[in-house]
Amino acid sequence: MSKYTYKQQGNVGLFDKEMTTAKLNSKGNPLDRLTKAIDFEMFREILETALFKKKMTNSGAKPYDYVLMFKILVLQRFYHLSNEQTEYQIIDRLSFRNFLGLSSGDRIPDANTIWLFKEQLTKLNLFEKLFDKFYKMLEDKELIMNEGVMVDGSFVEVPRQRNSRAENAEIKEGRGDGLWTSDDERNKRIHKDIDARWTVKNNQNHYGYKNHVNVDTKSKFIKKGVTTDASVHDSKATEKLINEKDKGQPFFADSAYIGAAVKKILRHNNMKDRIIKRNTKNKTISKRQETINKRNSKVRVRVEHVFGFCEQNLRGMYSRAVGFLRNAAFNTLTNLVYNMARYEQVMRLGMN
Repeated sequence: MSKYTYKQQGNVGLFDKEMTTAKLNSKGNPLDRLTKAIDFEMFREILETALFKKKMTNSGAKPYDYVLMFKILVLQRFYHLSNEQTEYQIIDRLSFRNFLGLSSGDRIPDANTIWLFKEQLTKLNLFEKLFDKFYKMLEDKELIMNEGVMVDGSFVEVPRQRNSRAENAEIKEGRGDGLWTSDDERNKRIHKDIDARWTVKNNQNHYGYKNHVNVDTKSKFIKKGVTTDASVHDSKATEKLINEKDKGQPFFADSAYIGAAVKKILRHNNMKDRIIKRNTKNKTISKRQETINKRNSKVRVRVEHVFGFCEQNLRGMYSRAVGFLRNAAFNTLTNLVYNMARYEQVMRLGMN
């Protein structure tokens, strides 16, 4: 035993959990802010209608509450955790359990249960419906200004494959389903992503997918997202990103969207061209166009704030998922969690 005297740590008290929670919240606990800003019960009808219908019978083990499971996925994406780490952190962290409404004696879904729930939502396309539900709430609160749209795409990297040249050639030709079909290669096939593609941008190789988004210029809420493989040019997703309510609005984008196809889409939707123009081999832009570019850039750059938040606050845009459907679900969940965080910020700071 030490001969020196130290500050006493005290005994476990009746209100220790409440005191710890209060201290966490006073430090700016983002999960507490989300809890106060968002009523997750708004998602219950969508989840229960789809998932109990699929279950068909009340026999067998009862599922965990579906809203609880969805909140776990939000938590998982907010901190970009694997299924195993999500389970561990819920057990370990008081702020996670508070967000989920769990007490110390409550059972916690394991990693496999989390994975299975995410698979269910992916196969039933529920992530899109949940995104639309939250977006409808934003519209009802008049937080979507509809004074202009910004479009852009961001790479979503996935684990790089180690395939032979012959295997890569078959995948590129769309014949990847015929690979690794023998019994002894079944486990190998599970980890092979035959939908992801390579591309090069600014002399850097990228492998995976793209998350293309349409963002409201004023509020910076994501209005719609589209997923493609990484090789698809940004401008190719434009038509799917534009909806009926975007008609007549200014269209802000970088120079990647210059081209006849996008011009046709803008004319069809009576949208005002605010694309950043660039010098070409045969033509140099005028001083007037440079001035216009600077003015449009001040608006267009706001879309980078969205991707910046996803990279920094949501811990990156890389994905552990395999296959197009799972990565499309990952991107939709990313966009939804971003909108949730943006909504909490707007409400807290009174920016509406």
